[in-house]
Formats: sequence, structure tokens, C-alpha cells
Amino acid sequence: MNLMLAILIITIVLFIWGKFTPDIIALISMLSLFLFGILDLTETLSGFSNPTVIMIAALFIIGEGLSQTGWTALAGQKFIKMAGKSTSKLLLITTLGSGILSGVVSNTGTVATLMPVTISSAWSIGTLPSKLLMPVAFGSNTGGLLTLTGTPPNIIVNNTMLNSGLEGFSFFEFALIGLPLLLIALIYFRFVGYRLLPSNKTNNKPVDISTTLHKWIEAYKVDDDYYRLRVRSVSPLLRTKIGDWNFENEHNVSILRIKRRHPSLIKGNEPFIEFPTNSTEFLYHDIITVKGHTEAINALMIKFRLGLLPLEPIADELRNNLINQEVGMTEVLVTPKSVLVGRKIRLGNFFKRFGVQLMAASRNNKPLVERDIRVKAGDAFLVRGIWSDIEQLKEHHENLVICGSPEGMAKTVTNLTHKSYIAVFALVLMILLLVFKIVPGAIAALIAAGIVLITGCVPITKAYKGISWISVVMIAAMIPMGLALQKTGTAKLIANGLVDSLGSLHPIVLLGGVFLLTTTFSQVINNSATAVLMAPIVIIAANTLSLSAAPFMIAVAISASTAFLTPVGTTTNAMVMTAGGYRFIDYVRVGAPLLLLFLVTTLVLVPLIWPF
Repeated sequence: MNLMLAILIITIVLFIWGKFTPDIIALISMLSLFLFGILDLTETLSGFSNPTVIMIAALFIIGEGLSQTGWTALAGQKFIKMAGKSTSKLLLITTLGSGILSGVVSNTGTVATLMPVTISSAWSIGTLPSKLLMPVAFGSNTGGLLTLTGTPPNIIVNNTMLNSGLEGFSFFEFALIGLPLLLIALIYFRFVGYRLLPSNKTNNKPVDISTTLHKWIEAYKVDDDYYRLRVRSVSPLLRTKIGDWNFENEHNVSILRIKRRHPSLIKGNEPFIEFPTNSTEFLYHDIITVKGHTEAINALMIKFRLGLLPLEPIADELRNNLINQEVGMTEVLVTPKSVLVGRKIRLGNFFKRFGVQLMAASRNNKPLVERDIRVKAGDAFLVRGIWSDIEQLKEHHENLVICGSPEGMAKTVTNLTHKSYIAVFALVLMILLLVFKIVPGAIAALIAAGIVLITGCVPITKAYKGISWISVVMIAAMIPMGLALQKTGTAKLIANGLVDSLGSLHPIVLLGGVFLLTTTFSQVINNSATAVLMAPIVIIAANTLSLSAAPFMIAVAISASTAFLTPVGTTTNAMVMTAGGYRFIDYVRVGAPLLLLFLVTTLVLVPLIWPF
């Protein structure tokens, strides 16, 4: 038992020290349990087959699906638009928005989605990001308490209950305490917390997609060259193919996109042909997005009897009609050592080898209008293509350099596609499976994640990138610690200490002790690791006193998500630290009163909802 206590203390010290990542510390702890003979091989590796770990990994994939298909970005924008120019309203909406989103999306994903729009909105209404970002982080931590899958500690305490032969919690049962806590957080930040937040001036005015599009419009003068034409019933284009007409060479016009308008001609419920080829056929009522000089477009309209459709403001046209979750735009530069330098090429054919369209070209910040140019180092090109094809341009870094992050820009696109609805269907299906207990939680999450992957809502490579492997590995490696605590009697020893010191007074005193011990750990240790450590101890303490474990396990879930005093307690706190210009003391000043409110609320409401 002394050896077990030593390993436990060393593990906690390493977490606090922060020299190594949490997953490395957890793996070291797990290996120590095996090497010192505390656990056998099967017990040591049991965490990697644990349903909790599998479920959490699947939830990351589902969250990535919502992010990739535009739901999280759309929700973030809607929250911001509702605020108007009111700072207090923006504070409430961003905090509430982060809380609601984190109920179905990971806390990290929620903050990652809302942080850029929050920063942008803060600057636009004349306030500072430091007045909003910490409430967003704390709101996401609190919102995780709205559902069973909202945050890993919820899943951990629920599975610990089930593994102990006790009845688990229903999907929305956590909301009985989560909603009051989220409401308290909103009221606190509106009337108290906002005054405690620092006014830090930071140089982080974001370049969002709208700003980027306007920059491109100005740099490349693309607003003069784009038109939408309609194929009339009398047009000679009907039932012919693009390759029959040689538009680029003979008519100096590029065809960028075709929208099928006639319902009977739409195949597979997909009305858009994003990248027409020579074999693409023109059909009645097609709307063609083309690029070319006005004279060439006029000649084209007369020759082929095409109708001219009004164009949206060019920024809206680019964003709404030429960019979506699958198709995007980016800017690329020719490097000084590129093999392209000095070569004379035809602009229309330049990027076809990469599977992308050339939208415009620029040299020395001046648009290039010639169709044949001799490439120079520093030439810039605006291209359009499938996001994955744009990403592949990075492989040609010796010749071309991508400006910005196409993958990051893709997640800011808010117009929804059919895949967006598939992703939200997968989420709803998982919730229904969990609510009605049709299948175990891990299976429900795997089914939903499988739908997201199979339907292409998220490419498999991006799905794996979307999983926080540090969190997954850490939880899997820490689960054996809970097993070892029970096997060696250490958990019973700590539980007896709680019982002897607090249990004899009153169950509410014990509940407060559990809350304070757990929240102390959560300030310096990942909340999942904290829940893994505390859950078995609390189960034993409750059983020893012949009390219901439910209120104490709920307290563990709540307090594991109250890392309000440090920037290292959760990933979300760390994410907003630099962007808000926060110092360590800022978290203590703002977080301490909120933590006290959560403690009092827990002691009052939890025994009423889950009696001892």
C-alpha cells in the first residue's frame, strides 16, 4: 500500500509540475504499476479496451463532423449576430452559447469554434477580447454538465457506477444540476465577473473569412470578371458538352461552376457541378458561373443566347456560391527556387494539373490580366478547389507556398450541405440510442461516428486529427490507477479517511469534502484524470456509510469541471490565456467567487435531486 501511495503522489506531482504532457505521465504511472507487480498485464492494459475510452474517442469524431460540416461555425455566428452592439448581451450570448454547444460538442471544440468569432465581435463592438474569452471557457466547462456525453468526467462517473453494479445516470439527468449552474455562471458574469475581468489590450484582431475575401477582391480585382448566365431553351448549348466549344481558347471565358435548376435533371439530390469538365453536358435552365472580361461575356451571351442573372455583392457571391464545406479558395505564392520561375505558361491551364481552378493572378500587388505570362518569383494566384486538393498543394512547397490555413478556413464556412444534415442526424441518433438505452453508450457513439465517417462528413485522416489523442491515451492509461487503488486497498484507506474525518458529521459535510478534494485536484490535473482517481474512492466511502453513491458521484462530475483557478486545469483555460492576455492571478480573481457559488449550489441542490 505504501508503494501504491508513493506512485499516486509522484503521479500527482508530475501532473502539477507540467514538465511532461498528461499522456506521458499517465503512461509512466501505468507502467510503474506493472513493473512493481501491483497489476498484471491484463489489468495494466485494461484501460485501452474500456468502453469509456472508446466512447470519448468516438465523440471527438462526431464533434469534428459537426465542425467540418458547418454546424458549429453557423451556431457561433448566430450567437454573435443576436448580440448586436451590446457588450453585456454579447457576454451573455457567448457564455450561454459555449455552454449549450459544449453539451453536444467537446469543450475544446466549442472554444475553438467560438474563440475567433468572439474575438472578432469584441473588437467590432468596441470592447476587448479579455472581457469575453474567459467566460466562454468557463461556460464551456459548465455546459459539459448538461448531458451524459458533455464532458469525459460525466462518462467516467457513470461507467464507474455501472461497473460497481449500481444504476447509472440517464442522458439528460446531469442537466438537473447543469442548467442551474450554467444560469448561475451567466448571472455571475453579467453582474460580478465582468467587472473582475481585466482589460488587456492584445494584437489579435482576427482575419476571418469575410475579411480575407475582401482582401482578395481588392488585391486581385475579381469583382469585374464574374458573371452568372442561364441556359435558355433556344440556346445552341443545350445537350452539348463543354469540350465541344473550346471556351477558354476561342471565347476567352472560363466556366467555374454549373447549377442544375430543372428538378427532373438533378441527380442524387446534388444540384451543383462544382468543377465542370469537358464531358459535362449543358442542360435546360442551367445556371453557369463564368469568369471573363465584359466584352467576352457579351459576345458569349449573344452567340449562345444566354440570359444574364444578377450577381450578389462579390464577397457574398464568393462566400455563398463558390465556397462551402467541400470547396474552398486560397492564395498561393511562387517560391524563388520554384521550377516554374521563367517558364511561359497559359494561366487558364496552370493549375489544372493540381485539380484546382485558377481564379485570378497578381504580381507586385497588381492584377495580371494577360492570359499568357512568364512566371516570376513572388507571383500570387487565387485558386479554387476541393479543400483536400488545396491541402495537397502543400506537397509542392518547394515550388508553391499556401498562404494561411485552408483547413482552418474550411471550418469557418457556414453554408450547410447535405452532409451537414447527415452529421446532425448522426448526433441525434446517438442521443436517442442513449436516452432510450437501446445499446450501450460506447456502441451508440461508435454507430454515430461510423455514419459520420462512411458518409464522408469527415475524411478519415481529418477525423483522426480531430481526436485529442493526448486525452484519450491519458484516460486509458489512468484507468488502471483506479483499479490499482482498489486492488491494494489504497482507495479504501482514502475513503476511510474521508468517512472518519467527515462522514461522522453529516453527509452534506462529506459531500463538501468530496467537492473540495476533487476541485483541488482539477486545478492542476486534467479533469478526466481527476474523475478517474476520485470515482472509486467516493464509491467506497458511500458504501461504507450505507449512503447512495449518486449524489457524491454527481459532486465528483461537477467539481472535476470547476478548474476555474488556473490556466492549466483544462485545455479550454489554456486556449484563451494568450488570446485574452490573461495572467495566472486573473483566473484566481475571476474564478474563485464562481467556484464558491458552485460549491454552495451543489451542497443545496444535489441532496434534493439525488437524496442520500
